[in-house]
Amino acid sequence: MSMRKKTFNSELTTGFGEKSTQTAGRFYRKDGKPNIERKGIRFLDQLSWFHTMLSLPRWKFTLWMVIPFLAINCIFGFIYYTVGIDHLAGAVGGTSLDRYLQAFFFSAQTFTTVGYGHVSPSGILTSSIASFESFLGVLSLAVASGLFYGRFSKPRSFLKFSDIALIAPYKDGRALMFRTVPYKNNHLMDGEVKLTLGMRVKYREEEKNEFYNLKVEISEINTLILNWTIVQVLNEESPLYGISIDDTKHAHAELIVYLKAFDEGFSNTVIARTSYTADEMIEGAKFRPMYSAAESGDTTILHIDRLNSYEKVSLPELMPAEAG
Repeated sequence: MSMRKKTFNSELTTGFGEKSTQTAGRFYRKDGKPNIERKGIRFLDQLSWFHTMLSLPRWKFTLWMVIPFLAINCIFGFIYYTVGIDHLAGAVGGTSLDRYLQAFFFSAQTFTTVGYGHVSPSGILTSSIASFESFLGVLSLAVASGLFYGRFSKPRSFLKFSDIALIAPYKDGRALMFRTVPYKNNHLMDGEVKLTLGMRVKYREEEKNEFYNLKVEISEINTLILNWTIVQVLNEESPLYGISIDDTKHAHAELIVYLKAFDEGFSNTVIARTSYTADEMIEGAKFRPMYSAAESGDTTILHIDRLNSYEKVSLPELMPAEAG
């Protein structure tokens, strides 16, 4: 639908398609990852284990470490059990479960190259299996160590964005606001934010995806210690000027946020992304303060849990010419 009172230059370098009929859903998910699913390539070419393992949540990464370890040792334990624990010097008899558990724990000791010495392989076949498992274990531990180090040392922004964006009173008019805050003890410097508005615009009876760079009231900040409220003034220079929330919903509007800063701890540039759809924008509200002075009066308390805290307020009326 056509909603613009003046012509704005559309950004052509976003990387997203122009035809609205060929795209669906939001462009970026809330975690900052592109909402893209790749098809039409071979299965092996789709796999990117290193990038996947680095980006997995901690609980999933832990499961990927523990479950294969248990599975491999269950398999090798079954192999030793099948060969016979009489080929494992030091192993004692017992029930089938006792014999299998001894084979399992011997496998775990071999796989991790611990080798306590209580049980050892006896015979060419068992020794060959143990040698292969030991080799496999060294390779697996090397891979696991690399993944652990990669996750630990990967530069991260450790920034949280508010789940919502607000249309709030600002000076004598209105502004679109959202905020971000660092939640770790990292020190971010030279922060810079860029906003891109994506929406479907009707042009000659055809809907197209168009993208507009939005001007931010303060686009750069020297240091990011407390929260940062990012403000896009809704004036005549904004494509959102005079447009209601319902209009943005009909246009499938999405505010794409790109923020980068320099982290002193990593000594590297870190990046954070997110996006806001019209359903995540609240009209007539303002954020509550996130920080306050401590009772001692010698420090400032930053309340991370207040990131999404807001209160409803009245918006200044639009002029008739603005309301269109």
